[in-house]
Amino acid sequence: MKSVNRQLWQRFLDIAAPYWCSEERWSAWGRLALLLLLLLGQTAFAVLLNEQTGEFTSALAARDEHRFWQAILLCLGLLVGAVPTYACYYWVRDTLGNHWRRWLTQRFLLRYFGDRHYYSLNGLAALDNPDQRIAEDINTFTQRSLFFLLILIGATMQLTAFSQVLWGISHTLVYFLVVYAISGTVITLRVYGKPLTGLNFRQLKREADLRYSLVRVREKAESIALYRGEQQELQQIRHRFGLAYDNFRQLIRGQFFLNLFQYGYSMLTLVLPSMLIAERVLSGELEVGMAVRAAGAFTAVLSAVSVVIDNFESLSRFAAGIERLDVFSHQLDGPAAAGDKRAAGRIESIEGAPQLELERVTLQTPGAERVLVRELSLAVEPGQGLMVVGASGCGKSSLLRAIVGLWDSGSGKILRPHPDEIMFLPQQPYMLLGSLRSQLLYPRQERQVGDQELLALLERVNLPDLAERSGGLDAELDWEKTLSMGEQQRLAFARLLLTQPRYAILDEATSALDLANERWLYQQLMDGQTTLISVGHRSTLLTYHSQVLELDGNGGWQAHLAQGYRFEH
Repeated sequence: MKSVNRQLWQRFLDIAAPYWCSEERWSAWGRLALLLLLLLGQTAFAVLLNEQTGEFTSALAARDEHRFWQAILLCLGLLVGAVPTYACYYWVRDTLGNHWRRWLTQRFLLRYFGDRHYYSLNGLAALDNPDQRIAEDINTFTQRSLFFLLILIGATMQLTAFSQVLWGISHTLVYFLVVYAISGTVITLRVYGKPLTGLNFRQLKREADLRYSLVRVREKAESIALYRGEQQELQQIRHRFGLAYDNFRQLIRGQFFLNLFQYGYSMLTLVLPSMLIAERVLSGELEVGMAVRAAGAFTAVLSAVSVVIDNFESLSRFAAGIERLDVFSHQLDGPAAAGDKRAAGRIESIEGAPQLELERVTLQTPGAERVLVRELSLAVEPGQGLMVVGASGCGKSSLLRAIVGLWDSGSGKILRPHPDEIMFLPQQPYMLLGSLRSQLLYPRQERQVGDQELLALLERVNLPDLAERSGGLDAELDWEKTLSMGEQQRLAFARLLLTQPRYAILDEATSALDLANERWLYQQLMDGQTTLISVGHRSTLLTYHSQVLELDGNGGWQAHLAQGYRFEH
């Protein structure tokens, strides 16, 4: 247990500490200091209100009207100060948590999108649902961190203040309280500790898996409907829900026994203090109000020393969230972020070269299960396009991804121009959420391009009426559903024509176009002095390339001149 606690504490510090040492540290520490002052005020008000409660109870028992109303007025005066103190405490705490969440989310987002980790981590078995870890787990981490830190500090203040009150009333109560609190904490940690933490961790994962499967159905609704695959999707979602349901049922069962212990443990405090000092009250040694003060002080001190018991369920969920964020953080920093550790090596990439060149490149799948291309050496000089051909599954698209730096499992060296001089067009274009203007400018939204130029660009890709029928350049639609695949591919070509890169890498980027449109778009790229590297199956594309690279699917390859090359059927 000590080892687990040390690991959990270290994981917590790895995630939490950077914020408190960041550029926002002064405002963060300032808000934390203000919170401590407000906590101190809360404790003082709690002690004074407890004292006055006992006072007016004693006054009632003695039938002393003046003493009673004096205590009531003092209580009301204390409430005037206590209410805004409590309200300000929660406002400052939540504000600090929100600022911390913003900073930590931005930090994770920068690392997630840096070095294309969002791509390399996709589908990694050790990391499920990174979206949930960023959107939900960070929020829970910051809010719960402040919550537990402040209740710990508040409990310490409460323990110090009310222990003095309790000690002044009865030493026996203090001794009993120490034994009662220690035994309760030990039982909670030993009996309920590890099982509930593990169940909460699995519940977070299974809820995220269920939500992801539902989101995927929404995003891929048309494909599912065309395949009539709703029954299989329903079966998969039911399976994932079943896993979440079964785990939560175990969690409920574990929580039931914890609740039995927690409520029995806490409710005994309603009678125990009175039982322990009843003889002194009945003998007249203590006033009735002293029994009320003793019960209040006993409950306050017990609450302070029983923080773990009272908040164990939340602590177990918090521990599970820390572990999820820690795993995510290490995947972003570690070598696994670039691929599977089993891979034998990495392809060396050199950017800023005058041309594209591959030197003895051996390309493997990310887990090194299969060699796709072995010892490939070739150069693609400016103006001398390359067409990659071969049977389906032979590694054509994988080679293109290696050329642009998405895959690096293998060996050899790839020299490429600067990334700003290369643009990749996949078979399925990416349609972002936004306006038609943003679709055309993607991924460089900062460019200042006039409306007339953008409209002329749409005409160049045979989409002259797209802006008008969509509601203008600033219309925002679900473009993936609004446009056909052919229109999406032409829109992607518009981005390419606007950017005019030195090299364009096209992975069957015209598969949904007729020959006339394909010929027109390719010719415009050639006229713009863009060097083409294409994957395709049509012999008509040979005209726009000087070389052909043929892959056999077993690691072998052959280079040919495009002129005179014939596809084998």
